[in-house]
Order: sequence, then C-alpha cells, then structure tokens
Amino acid sequence: MSDETPPAWRLPPGVNASLWQYTHTPRLAHEEDHYFAGHPLFERDVIELDARFTEPGRLIDLGCGTGRHSLRFAARGFPVVAVELSQFMLEQVGLKAEATLPLDRVRANLCRLECLPDATFDYALSMFSTIGMIRTPKTRQMALSEAARVLKPGGRMAIHVHNIYLNLRDPQGRRWLVRQFGLMLSGSESAGDQLMNYRGIPAMEVHLYRWSEIKRDLRRAGLRIEETVAIEEVMARPIAHPWFLPSLRAGGWIIFCRRQ
Repeated sequence: MSDETPPAWRLPPGVNASLWQYTHTPRLAHEEDHYFAGHPLFERDVIELDARFTEPGRLIDLGCGTGRHSLRFAARGFPVVAVELSQFMLEQVGLKAEATLPLDRVRANLCRLECLPDATFDYALSMFSTIGMIRTPKTRQMALSEAARVLKPGGRMAIHVHNIYLNLRDPQGRRWLVRQFGLMLSGSESAGDQLMNYRGIPAMEVHLYRWSEIKRDLRRAGLRIEETVAIEEVMARPIAHPWFLPSLRAGGWIIFCRRQ
C-alpha cells in the first residue's frame, strides 16, 4: 500500500479504513482487467447500456475503475469524464486511452464533486455497485445528489446495486438477514452493509439495497426511475417473469433514471 491509513476522523466522507486501503493499493488496479475478464455482470451491463445510451453526448463515469465503460463510450464518440478515487485506477485509464480518445480523468470523491459544474452531462454511469462501496446512508445520498446535480435537466443515469435479499439463497445468508432486520428496526446506519475479504483487503463493506430503499434515495436525489432490469445473482441475466416478486428474487438491479 502506498499511503499509511489516516485515523478515522481524517478519512474522506464515505471512506473507511478498508476502502482507503483498496483505493491506495496499486496491485488492484494492475490486476483489475484480468481479475474480472468474462464477468457475467460486466457483459450484461454493456448490453443494457448500449441498448439505451445510443446518441453520443457528454458522459460521466462515476467510479470508473480502470475505464471499461469510459474507454468504450469514448470510442463510440461520447465526450467522457472518468471519475475515480483511486489514482492507480485512473493511471490505468490513461495508459489505455493514450492520446487517441476524447477522455478526461478526474480524481475525486463521488460525494464531493464541487470541481464539476452543474448541469454538464447528458449521461451518468454508476455501475458494479459503486454506490454500495460508499459508507453510511448520508454519504450515499450525497453521492446520488451530486450525480443528479452534474446531469443536465432531462439527463439520464444508469446505476447498478445489489439486492439485500440475494442472501435468501443460502442458510448463512439467511442468518445474516435476520441480524439485518434487527439493525433496520433499531435504525442502525450499518443495516444492509455486508462485510467481506475482497481481493486481499480485509473487512471491505458493500451496501446491499432493498428495492424500496434505492427507489427512495433516487427520488430524494431528484432522479426519476424510467426502467429497471432485475438480474440474476450468478449469471446476471434478466430474471424470468420479472413481474413476480422482483424485490425478493433479483440478485440486483440495473436502473435507468432521468434527472427531473
């Protein structure tokens, strides 16, 4: 790791010690493309995005990683701004873009996009549960509101989140869910946060959403849901019979919304 982790009170909004370590570990950026090669969700979100974002316009990729969407949309003629907290991820984007693609890179916290003016973009992306990596409900709401702010009125956003009820599939997950219900009833900020060892980073957390929760947060940010693709947990295909209990059956959602 390149930097020593600061004390908790000095960490940026929405970032805990594990997320700091994740963003400051160069190995993860160097391994990213190989690690996720052929990932079903990566293949699915390309299909869904390309079917809907067809007319070139200014696009912001929030939490761009090593640029899989940024580079692809730039190659399609979209002026792209790739935003990422990890300098190492952004360096990989730059190496792949070289001087041939209309792509700008910005290192920024998704909760704090003051460097970008209001109503700038036609499209925004927040894929692969990027929003779920942000710690605390307040800062996740800040990130959604910032995404809406930089969109033009009528601008469109695509966001992916995981469904908390994917844990119904196995006994350990069901036990975890029972504990989460208790946290929800008590109003705990950590309700829905799942702990994992992620690519060698211990105690990483990702927030798993209830459908009512993500729908509420998008509405509060000024984003109107227009279309939702409920996807399976493993193969990321659209679930069969999506009208039947999608809030329980989906592994997650790719949500298309518009700034009001």
